[in-house]
Amino acid sequence: METPFEALRGTGVPVEPAAPGDAPRWVAYPGTTAEVAALMRVSAEHDLAVVPSGAGTKLAWGNPPERCDLLLRTGRLTSLEHSPGDLVVRVSAGLPVGTLASFPGVAQELALDDPLRAGTVGGTLATAVAGPRRFRYGTARDLLIGVTVVLADGTVATSGGRVVKNVAGYDLGKLLCGSYGTLGVVTEAVFRLHPVAPERRWITVEPDSLAALDGLVATLAASQAEPSAVEVDWPGAGSAPVVAALVEGTAARERAAAVRELAGGHPARVRDEAPGWWNTLPGDPGGVLCELRLPPAEVGRTLREVTACGPVRVRGSAASGVLWAAPPPDALPAFVSAVRDRLGGRLVVLAAPYDAIKGIDRWGPVGALPLMRRVKERFDPDRRLSPGRFAGGI
Repeated sequence: METPFEALRGTGVPVEPAAPGDAPRWVAYPGTTAEVAALMRVSAEHDLAVVPSGAGTKLAWGNPPERCDLLLRTGRLTSLEHSPGDLVVRVSAGLPVGTLASFPGVAQELALDDPLRAGTVGGTLATAVAGPRRFRYGTARDLLIGVTVVLADGTVATSGGRVVKNVAGYDLGKLLCGSYGTLGVVTEAVFRLHPVAPERRWITVEPDSLAALDGLVATLAASQAEPSAVEVDWPGAGSAPVVAALVEGTAARERAAAVRELAGGHPARVRDEAPGWWNTLPGDPGGVLCELRLPPAEVGRTLREVTACGPVRVRGSAASGVLWAAPPPDALPAFVSAVRDRLGGRLVVLAAPYDAIKGIDRWGPVGALPLMRRVKERFDPDRRLSPGRFAGGI
């Protein structure tokens, strides 16, 4: 009888044994949607658990999969089809998002900031990560107009732009964003593009206290200068926060000057370049990273409450109500418990060293969990796609 490894190799896709000590048994490198589908069909026949991965920048996010027989690397999925007249691009999942920031000879871009610049299209969709300009342009979910996905049984489904086949009753693009690879393997995506701004200016403001943040962020966000982003960086207790706003497009210099006048007497200046911390995550690589959702009007109050929960560095999209928090690993259990008790908001532990995360529910209460379980049952009834990685052990 043919072994699973022989069957995987029989697809013609490069497959090799994983390094000793690694969780997967094998690693595959498909180069087309058809090759991904062939691997998934073999995996279904042999009951193999499959975990998709691009550049691996977010592979540690979410729960560790309960099992992983095949690590499916998408690095060879790199095709790109640009339609400048339609402001649309079709890309394969293995392309780094950063490569879509510009196109030769055409002033167009994918207005999606990934704080992990090497992150691929597939990984960015799977984790629904977005950077500063989400305030103006939205997240990957908003910019995505079509997607091709290979389901757990090897079925290829496409929805949205340039439809080939639809899965009736589901908007695949919206379902897949933030699903952590538990519903299907994204192989292609179609995004709408935006013209590249001819000018960009950043305004940095240094309020003297956290209490000043709420009014300041709200004022900047509502400015008639229409900032594309309003970010905050707070190194922790004993340090002053910094607020930065981005103005882009025509007359950016004049509009930035108008935003600076809204600083309310706090030190402020206009810059030609982004602050060094712009569109980066707080903390150290391999350390703790939490995501906190909150009402945008309560950034200052939230940071004051977080101060009482232990040492932490916070950074993120103040105007969008999404902040990243990086407490020390040894303080994580107390920090998570205190934040959830005090704020009652959604705190998710995206990444943490294994010893630090023991006994902690990464996701916290999720109201839509029953619906999410039903969707998982519909798309992957045998639980072979990244099993256990998502909320509630999905």
